[in-house]
Amino acid sequence: MTASPELGTARLASPQLFRAVFRQHAAGVAVITAHRDGRPVGFTATSLNSVAAEPPLLSFGIGTGSSSWPVVAETEHIGVHILGEHQEELAATFARSGADRFGAPTRWQPGPEGVPVLDGVLAWLVCKVVARIPAGDHRIVVGQAVVGEPAGAGRPLLYHQGRFHGLRD
Repeated sequence: MTASPELGTARLASPQLFRAVFRQHAAGVAVITAHRDGRPVGFTATSLNSVAAEPPLLSFGIGTGSSSWPVVAETEHIGVHILGEHQEELAATFARSGADRFGAPTRWQPGPEGVPVLDGVLAWLVCKVVARIPAGDHRIVVGQAVVGEPAGAGRPLLYHQGRFHGLRD
């Protein structure tokens, strides 16, 4: 399969091609949290999307092999936290398999609906889960915002080329 010289040589879609293409896409960094039986879970997500303003809906993807999936699969409410560039280590902690994500130095508290709310983030929402849509080895979770706070200080943390970055002017 070939394309015009300006486009280079097109390759058939594969997981490797897909990852390579999306490494070129800068994304904001969020942490999704939930709880079951008083046990908090959470993970770093770069797939967060605004879906609609009326009603206020968002979506994110989660792998069904994720340690957080069994809780997210059943919970009624989730927390969505927009991270600042000062929170690269927090993002890395919530992305690391087997990490004690809610142990020190992570600062958090139980928020509305008992959802873990992280301290020091740029913004957060607690959302009611309204859909879990199968999508390959992931699920797309749709949440409706119930309550939140948009007034954190700082600039957003971004993910690009497999690394965390701050926003530049």
